[in-house]
Amino acid sequence: MPRVTNAVLPGRAAPATILFENGRITAIEDASDVPAPPGGGGGEDIDAAGRTVLPGLVNAHAHIDKTLFGGPWVSAPQVETVAERVAHERRHRDAHGLPSTEYASALVEAMVAAGTTHLRTHTDVDPGVGLRGVAAVAEVARRYRGVIDVQQVAFPQGGLITNPGTLDLLRDAVDAGASVIGGLDPAGFDDAPNAHLDAVFDLAASTGTGIDVHLHDGGSLGAWEMGLIARMTEEYGLGGRVAVSHAFGIAHPPTRERLLERFAEVGVALVSAAVYDAPVPPLRACAERGVLLAGGTDGINDLWGPFGDGDMLRRAMLIAYRNSSRCDDELLLALDTVTTNAARVLGVEDHGLRVGGPADLVVVGARSAAEAVAKVPARDLVLRAGAVVARDGVLVGAEGGNAPLH
Repeated sequence: MPRVTNAVLPGRAAPATILFENGRITAIEDASDVPAPPGGGGGEDIDAAGRTVLPGLVNAHAHIDKTLFGGPWVSAPQVETVAERVAHERRHRDAHGLPSTEYASALVEAMVAAGTTHLRTHTDVDPGVGLRGVAAVAEVARRYRGVIDVQQVAFPQGGLITNPGTLDLLRDAVDAGASVIGGLDPAGFDDAPNAHLDAVFDLAASTGTGIDVHLHDGGSLGAWEMGLIARMTEEYGLGGRVAVSHAFGIAHPPTRERLLERFAEVGVALVSAAVYDAPVPPLRACAERGVLLAGGTDGINDLWGPFGDGDMLRRAMLIAYRNSSRCDDELLLALDTVTTNAARVLGVEDHGLRVGGPADLVVVGARSAAEAVAKVPARDLVLRAGAVVARDGVLVGAEGGNAPLH
């Protein structure tokens, strides 16, 4: 039976041996309690040698349809507002061949090599691009099925109420495979908060999809919108299926505590990419109040900005750093944002280092999970369903799909 020996696991004091078969974990035992196989070793054994083993990482917020990853260097503009960035992208995306399956594939390969097993990506849907992005991402998801699961959000990046025809396209995107309905700054960008959220919630309720709203609006405006989202989540009975991404308004001091209480009550999750100098949801307060906080990368090397590499462990470090986390307990909360919490936000029940769970394992060069978050060490091995898919940051093969991992 294949196994990983001498592994340090999150929350476990003694080194452990993980046994798995047919892609699933069959036992997790103290290393000292598991006898060596006959003959002193086995070709299927992986010796972690005291390194940390993490579950598969989960990216709860990306935009792979926008990426230029692996392509030529393209300078991004130094503009300050979401509207300006959206306008710049819409003017130039066609000239750069976006959406591109080649660029998206290069980015997904980097994500897999860094240990990501599940991905939620927001795909632009508007009258200018139609469903080309949805089709491109679906092709990439098919290409890499078996090593990463890709979930699409139908995202009205260019506006919903202010961009006629987009709502019908969102419904078409669901028919094409999108499983989540997105939104964008119902007040600050679309200037129609009630109509925007009514359309998003109505569509989600009628199609059985989830909701994930980009909310860059800050201060009292953003806080008011989050209160509206909480109320509508309760009214529509969509608790556990609604997320607010970015959620910069959560930092508004007069309303923060009450909003967290409401989110916990009605089942609204938060997703943060810890971007630039924008506010980050409070890591400890979310955990203490029972609000799911997940991490994502946001856009990577695209027309909005040049940064990013798809590494979710690095994103956990940024979330910890932006929260001034120093002690191990806080660092482990940050790790939760890119593992267990993010899996729950995506509705992935089959996740985690547990008996019966998937043998999705990430071996990192750290002596503890907390050190892994703080130091962001290399990924020595990545296993999906018990099969090695990456070694030392290089992909070694894939099951399914017609594009080899290299």
